[in-house]
Amino acid sequence: MTHELLIAQTVTGDAIVLRPGGDIDMARAPSVRKAVAEVMRTRPQKLIIDLSSVSYMDSSGIATLVEALQHAMRNKMKFVLVGITPRVKSAFEISRLLGLFTSAPTLEDALRL
Repeated sequence: MTHELLIAQTVTGDAIVLRPGGDIDMARAPSVRKAVAEVMRTRPQKLIIDLSSVSYMDSSGIATLVEALQHAMRNKMKFVLVGITPRVKSAFEISRLLGLFTSAPTLEDALRL
């Protein structure tokens, strides 16, 4: 069984949008980390992570996104989470880390930030 997570990537204006799908857990968080690192190397003005297709995220997935946020802040990139599902939002709330992130309900809203 492969643990590789398929992550769609699109470019919209000055933003790169990553759309992981399924569960982001300890086995699959490295795939997200790798995709984010590859995008960060291109130094986009804005990186949007669309979580609308993520059904579950554990602490390793959240840690991966915190690392990405820190990298974005160091490099003066906007970093936005969009489409956070209720189950994933609950994991962020339990960890008390949701407030660290800029988030938007829709991709259109995120692109306007």
